[in-house]
Amino acid sequence: VQLVESGGGLVQPRGSLRLSCSASKDSVDNYDIGWFRHAPGKEREGISCTSKIGTTYYADSVKGRFTISRDKAKNTVYLQMTSLKPEDSAIYYCASPCFADLALLPIVPDDYWGQGTQVTISA
Repeated sequence: VQLVESGGGLVQPRGSLRLSCSASKDSVDNYDIGWFRHAPGKEREGISCTSKIGTTYYADSVKGRFTISRDKAKNTVYLQMTSLKPEDSAIYYCASPCFADLALLPIVPDDYWGQGTQVTISA
């Protein structure tokens, strides 16, 4: 499934941001879809996953602050981010599949990841 991220930006610490992940052809309801992020000097990491049956998973680093959700009518998966911290700064990507073990990344070609959306948390 081809996914496109949007919604990133520059936000002050403790602020909020909502990221969108849209599919142009396939229905997002047919896939497990996750949010991942890649910060400079760090490995890409999985931070949240929503399964086809509605189960959601969160990395400990974002649990209680981020919420993943689906909007079937808009064919979009969202990541609502609150209480943002400077360490949340990264390029954020959505991708499929995702796994309950968020340490597992989808095995996809490098160009599958696309450009992502930049999130910068700074005063």
